[in-house]
Amino acid sequence: MAPTRPKPGLYISVDIEADGPIPGPYSMLSLGAAVAGRQDADGFTPADPEELTFYRELRPISEEFVPEALAVSGLDRAGLIEEGAEPAVALAEFSAWVRDVSVGAQPVVCGYPVAYDWMFLYWYLIRFTGESPFGHSGCLDMKTLYATKAGVPLRAVAKRTMPRELLPHRRHTHHALDDAIEQAELLANLMAWEGAPT
Repeated sequence: MAPTRPKPGLYISVDIEADGPIPGPYSMLSLGAAVAGRQDADGFTPADPEELTFYRELRPISEEFVPEALAVSGLDRAGLIEEGAEPAVALAEFSAWVRDVSVGAQPVVCGYPVAYDWMFLYWYLIRFTGESPFGHSGCLDMKTLYATKAGVPLRAVAKRTMPRELLPHRRHTHHALDDAIEQAELLANLMAWEGAPT
């Protein structure tokens, strides 16, 4: 019997803005996502990252926040307390969007770096919806991808040291959707890159 072909992967670039270092005591304030591309046995096919997107601003879940972390996003925390989406509603909408855009494929979160965004996203998904459309480990770290292809230690990776042709043309604004779209472009460039000369 021939082996079953795995489902294609649908890479979804995700960026979150939060008001502290960890979820629970602190809050995810915004969530942006953009479909970056699809990978199957024939390789990676990039998507237009502006075509399929998701964005929500969320109501904080605690009174605690780190002013320096809040300042990075420029979001109005007081305004979000009044007008931000309820996390349970926003995360249910996000999960439905993921299921819709990934029909026939396995969705994978990607980020640069992915650890912080995945930590908040997975915690919020489990806390407010009880499940994750990505499973418990469906994430790809672009810093690791670059380090592997470049043959350098992970902690040596920084965008300023990457070849210019890999860098996105879009600016990093700390608006979650802008940054998700920017990161989707970076993923497409990394997937097409053959790596550092040996």
